[in-house]
Amino acid sequence: MHKHISKNKKLLVVSDTGMVIDSDNTVKAFGPVVTELNHLLLEFDEITWIGFNSKHQFQNKSYLNVSNKKIKTILLDEVGGTTLFSKLKIICFYPKMVIIILREVFKNNYIHSRAPSNPSVIIMLLSFFFKKKIFWHKYAGSWVDRAPFFYSFQRRFLRSLRKSNNIITINGNYSKNKNILPFENPCIDNKDRVFGKEIIEEKENEGKINFCFVGALNSNKGVPEIIETFKNIVSEKIGEIHFVGSCNEVEKYITSAKEIPFKTIFHGFLSKDKIKKVYKKSHFILLPSKSEGFPKVIGEAMNFGCIPIVSNISCIGEYVHDDENGYLLSKPTSKILKRTIERALQLNPIKYKKWLRNNYEISKKFTYSYYTHRVKVEIFR
Repeated sequence: MHKHISKNKKLLVVSDTGMVIDSDNTVKAFGPVVTELNHLLLEFDEITWIGFNSKHQFQNKSYLNVSNKKIKTILLDEVGGTTLFSKLKIICFYPKMVIIILREVFKNNYIHSRAPSNPSVIIMLLSFFFKKKIFWHKYAGSWVDRAPFFYSFQRRFLRSLRKSNNIITINGNYSKNKNILPFENPCIDNKDRVFGKEIIEEKENEGKINFCFVGALNSNKGVPEIIETFKNIVSEKIGEIHFVGSCNEVEKYITSAKEIPFKTIFHGFLSKDKIKKVYKKSHFILLPSKSEGFPKVIGEAMNFGCIPIVSNISCIGEYVHDDENGYLLSKPTSKILKRTIERALQLNPIKYKKWLRNNYEISKKFTYSYYTHRVKVEIFR
């Protein structure tokens, strides 16, 4: 059993999370992780956070200021890509990453890596040489589904780590090893719970039915299938379709969606407060993904009264049960999605209300308070 966390508790977080430096030298970073680390400061006095300098994300509205003085940021040069040149660049940059990360590992007794990523591989390796430090590795992808070589390599690497000083948290209950824990990713605070309860008490499905998608707009998330589906549905019940998120191909999706006979809105990146407004007016969230870990947006949408219509992959079926509190897609095809949406449009209003309330209770597991309690009790106990 690990010792109690001592006074002057310091945590090192190593990730490939995007960060940018504003014109006034303010550091901005991917909002969900900023919020998560702010809550972890309830357990730690100081956090050093290593991430990637993502200059191309400068105008990303989902980025937040890293304003808490107890969080010190270190920006690595961003590496990654699919071309041969980009892969060679990763290899060349590894020695520099190792030096920067190793220097910080020496200063901290508690180290948290976020995998799959290149920096997390370095932390996995270093855990063999620092037996007295506690390493917590969060694996964000699916623990069981087929994955690209680099992802599956990291899963194998994580399984091989020393159990005495390594805790691995994953999406889903897939391992009997005591150091590999199923762990929900947080996305809901106390204000969200209050607001969510208000929404659920007011929301009905007897008028026009609205749908939303929240996430990266790409083929892996099933965006082309969603667009194709709504092109071919005939219904007077459908109101609006909302897409929140963006990508390099967004213009292609906007052009394709012009053939949809319902009001379709592409919002781009939105702040969390504005995403809540989309959830409030939506009745269902769509996520016909081809591969996932467990998307936070499912737990988030449940809290704000959106019934999930999602792929039956990874551990999603542990939270969403077909025709009990949502709909599971056996395959993420437009044909199956169309059939499922048509079922959803016929959902009995009493049943719909019951599902909303049940899902609100399930979403409690995605609160920051539940998360920080588990970090304290089960990881750094």
